[in-house]
Amino acid sequence: MPIYLFWGEDEFALSQAVAKLKNKVLDPNWSQFNYDKLIGDRPETIIEGLNRTMTPAFGTGDRLVWLADTNICQQCSEDLLLELKRTLPVIAETSHLLFTSSKKPDGRLKSTKLIKEYALEQEFSLIAPWKIEALQDQVEQTARNIGVELTPQAVALLAESVGNNTRQLVNELEKLSLYYEKQNRPLEANIVATLVVCNTHNSLQLAGAIREGNSEKALGLVSDIINRNEPPLRIVATLVGQFRTWTIVKLMLEAGENNEKVIATAAEIGNPKRIYFLRQEITALSSQQLLATLPVLLDLEYRLKRGAEPLSTLQTKIIELCRLCQQQD
Repeated sequence: MPIYLFWGEDEFALSQAVAKLKNKVLDPNWSQFNYDKLIGDRPETIIEGLNRTMTPAFGTGDRLVWLADTNICQQCSEDLLLELKRTLPVIAETSHLLFTSSKKPDGRLKSTKLIKEYALEQEFSLIAPWKIEALQDQVEQTARNIGVELTPQAVALLAESVGNNTRQLVNELEKLSLYYEKQNRPLEANIVATLVVCNTHNSLQLAGAIREGNSEKALGLVSDIINRNEPPLRIVATLVGQFRTWTIVKLMLEAGENNEKVIATAAEIGNPKRIYFLRQEITALSSQQLLATLPVLLDLEYRLKRGAEPLSTLQTKIIELCRLCQQQD
């Protein structure tokens, strides 16, 4: 059945998938007749999109109706649900219906269950900034797609430089591909360092400065990150993820666990070899110190969600976190 459900916060990756679908099903010479994009945030617009899907394609190629930014998997009236039940099973093979949303579908809704019954579902979620292995896997996969070979050190550096920004990753790899055509061998880290725009100040570096108790460095970093329009709640999510990982590793080490695979499984770390480096990072901290950071981060998230001024709130809590990490047993 030619129905698709694309969702997730990675707007760039999602838009690329939409472009690929358009190229696959539409004849460029007839696209103005066979392609409709509607903002699917109102029942009447969604119904209009369903009706247009039932219209046969003109000329050659198929028809594509795109209901963008739809909320049908978050809320759906009984009348709209009936329209979905009537339309989805009888859509012709030459008509394609695409639902897209940045939000995760609510699996409890009847509309979500119905759409998933007929649709090809694809998720386009951003990788959490602290999931180093997943970011490196994304770099390797994207590099293969573009046709660029990188050494492991270059992969690690590129992942660190662009984080989960897939748009920048593609742009940087396309730039590197021009150099790779001349060199025709795997690109080294020094080449990547020369050609790639590095996001030097990122939330993981902020977490490191807090861990060191370096409040001056941490405050400078948070100001730079905010000035680059990084969403405050995303900064907090990174800090929570990193401190949670450090806390789990420290607790297991203090409990006498030395098996890196066991620790990695508990901390949800894909590569057990990372445990060695994590151990070095938290040598100077106790589990009590790390545990004490978690309520502070929870309070920070709560205040931001309640509408507190981002920069001053982050600065206050970061000073508090740095003091916790400065305390000695």
